Amino acid sequence: MKYIGVDFGDARVGIASTDLGGCIASAVGIIKVKGLNDAVEKVTAKAKELGGQAFVVGLPKTAFGTEEYRVERTKRFAIQLEEASGLPVHFCDERFSTGEALRYLSEGGVYGSKRKQVLDAVAAQIILQSYVDGLSRKG
Repeated sequence: MKYIGVDFGDARVGIASTDLGGCIASAVGIIKVKGLNDAVEKVTAKAKELGGQAFVVGLPKTAFGTEEYRVERTKRFAIQLEEASGLPVHFCDERFSTGEALRYLSEGGVYGSKRKQVLDAVAAQIILQSYVDGLSRKG
């Protein structure tokens, strides 16, 4: 199954995709958005373009695992995304994904405006890889 990873944000949405076997995640890019409806529309179109069969949306829990205001907005986005696309939406804890993405990019010598251009996509890749790794451990 081909999964589309989503790191949802109010201004930018990071997108990643797995291979057709659903094993290896790769960063695709970011989508600039203006609000929830715009995000749903653009992410649905990107998933169709990529041949996605399901979404994995990062759930922004706090460092302690609790859910706060960003989680509710992300869940609203996911519900609308599922309705608009007709594809199932799965959630994955995204705690520390942005920090991990920053570390990867720093180690790779990516800084400044270039880092800003790819950060959310790399975070989406980390979220998606975490999800598919969890699937392989389960079965």
